[in-house]
Amino acid sequence: MAKKGSVRRLDSSVPKINPDKVDLDATIPVAWKRGQEHFSRFTKLIKIELDDETAMVEERWKKWNKQQLVSAGLALFDLTSRSQGRFYGDPIIVFEQTDRSRMPQHRFAHGDIVLISRTKPWGEKIYEGIVLDRGPTRIRVVVNEKPKDLKKGRWRIDKGANRIAHDRMHEALIAFHSTESSGGTPLRDLILGSLHDPQASAERKPEISGITNAARLQISPQLNDSQRAAIEQAIKSRLSLIQGPPGTGKTYTAIHLLKQLVELGCGPILACAESNVAVDNLLEGLVDIGVNAVRIGKPVKVRESLRNSTLDALADQHPLQDEIDYIKSENDELRKNLSSLKGKERGLAHKDIKNNFKDMRRLEDRVIASLLDSAEVVCATTIGAGHHILGERKFPIVLIDEATQASEPSALVPINRGCRQLILVGDHKQLPPTVISEQAEQGGLGQSLFERLNKCGIPAHMLTTQYRMHPVIREFPSARFYDNKLEDGCAASDRPTPGGLLWPDWDNPLAFIPTEGVELPDEDGSSRSNYAEAAKVLSVVKNLLAAGDLTTGDIGIITPYNGQVRVLADLFQQAGGRDLGEPYYGLEIKSVDGYQGREKEVIIFSTVRANDNGEVGFLSDRRRLNVALTRAKRGLVIIGQPNTLRHDKTWNSWLEWVEERNLFAWHLSQD
Repeated sequence: MAKKGSVRRLDSSVPKINPDKVDLDATIPVAWKRGQEHFSRFTKLIKIELDDETAMVEERWKKWNKQQLVSAGLALFDLTSRSQGRFYGDPIIVFEQTDRSRMPQHRFAHGDIVLISRTKPWGEKIYEGIVLDRGPTRIRVVVNEKPKDLKKGRWRIDKGANRIAHDRMHEALIAFHSTESSGGTPLRDLILGSLHDPQASAERKPEISGITNAARLQISPQLNDSQRAAIEQAIKSRLSLIQGPPGTGKTYTAIHLLKQLVELGCGPILACAESNVAVDNLLEGLVDIGVNAVRIGKPVKVRESLRNSTLDALADQHPLQDEIDYIKSENDELRKNLSSLKGKERGLAHKDIKNNFKDMRRLEDRVIASLLDSAEVVCATTIGAGHHILGERKFPIVLIDEATQASEPSALVPINRGCRQLILVGDHKQLPPTVISEQAEQGGLGQSLFERLNKCGIPAHMLTTQYRMHPVIREFPSARFYDNKLEDGCAASDRPTPGGLLWPDWDNPLAFIPTEGVELPDEDGSSRSNYAEAAKVLSVVKNLLAAGDLTTGDIGIITPYNGQVRVLADLFQQAGGRDLGEPYYGLEIKSVDGYQGREKEVIIFSTVRANDNGEVGFLSDRRRLNVALTRAKRGLVIIGQPNTLRHDKTWNSWLEWVEERNLFAWHLSQD
């Protein structure tokens, strides 16, 4: 309660929200004329997303039995644990089965947030960790705080909700709309689309001081015409959209664009992407072409080969680190002797410890500041760009790769660091942002900032030459999704047809294998599987490998459903295994959503859906189909039930195209 006579100032700089007045059924505007409405709607949407994610986790905890959780791959039970050193200062814990046997199939992967508990995570102390890596018989997790009595009793691991992402998006919305915040961006009105002519405004020259004359621009001759044009346009515009269809090298273009901006004297630049994998791809490319790039974020989430570029690793190598280590050891000694001291001596020792801590913090701040000041590009996830380690640091130039996979509030996190020139790289014809809550997705959280700005009238510069796919694999996606604008940067002779499969047309390595399987719902009803299709996938893989033309690492198996991923993983395990030394080691089995940005020599796609009602579920998302059809370089095999798939307009047109091309593989249906 405020003291009598005190004055409480009202902060009028931040919009106020009344959640009851936000109508999520109303169509989300393309252009926001009132910032208050933008703030209110997205504040409500991210709250719904967090609440739904948290509720989903808690419902699983309280209502699902152990078998359901294990079958879905969302929890591991009755694990023993032990310490295994440290990872950049944080403890590593190894979890194993009691008899050290093989772990059940699970969905915990490198970089995932996990919750560690004894038996009931909703009613006892839980510990949060991040998966470092996994093997057939163990999973290693990095934690901030090591659980007590680690070696005693048994443990369980569960998937957790990401509250940090919500908090940073909420802070970003406040800063974006605040009139008194130290954050925000001069591009606010343009981003909202509230200007009369967004395209003309976007094409204005960026207001950034200190840029060397752009006439010195020397773009790499390795880039094609559409890539060079995209870079030239982006450098002279304050807001630009670069659309990169599959195989056109959008990340490659983004890396060379960043290199040009660095050479023009524009650093440090903030380069982001929604996922850690996508940020690692940016970082790897920048390091390869000699750009001094620093990666923000926990090293445990970074690809092992790139960890030397993380802020933590660079700080460990800094000249001031010896001084920090000396003070730390001095403090450890002081604390060790505290119990033997009394009175004044004890008080002085406490004072010395406190002063030493202050000195360490001051030195650590100096180390971080010097590393960030000297960096040409700072790389982070969009959410990671809100990390406190960056403080109030401003980045006039922000580039977001895979921008079409970032929700609008997520993209605002890096933009709020004083962005004066914004470059969004992505493809709104491929997968949209991942949103758990159906209500939040339909309310507008599933639309990226890139897509909205494009609808607003800001054109996307499209990269038009693809270097991935055999021309026949490129043909349908180009016609259906890209207005026939995709050109081939590789000839059919560069993508020889793989042996081991009786392709319907040897010169056109694409096959649709019709099956009459039955789809089965998971125990919780959220996923699907199809055993007949899984068996056909195994048969196709065996034949491809038997020819000796391909290795397991050349083949990717994708499917829309995690239930089918688990069935396929079990099937290949029974057929010999996918671990080191086993026949299918290196064979990847993933969901379509986990495969954007990836490619393989041959892709086998199991569609799963097979029912009398013609229900195709989220197979009906044409963006998901686009991704599935465009991952393969030399050969594409699709397995499915045609009668079910024909109920969807896009699938029906694809099947008609396959029939016209005589690429139905009826002869492979029965073997």
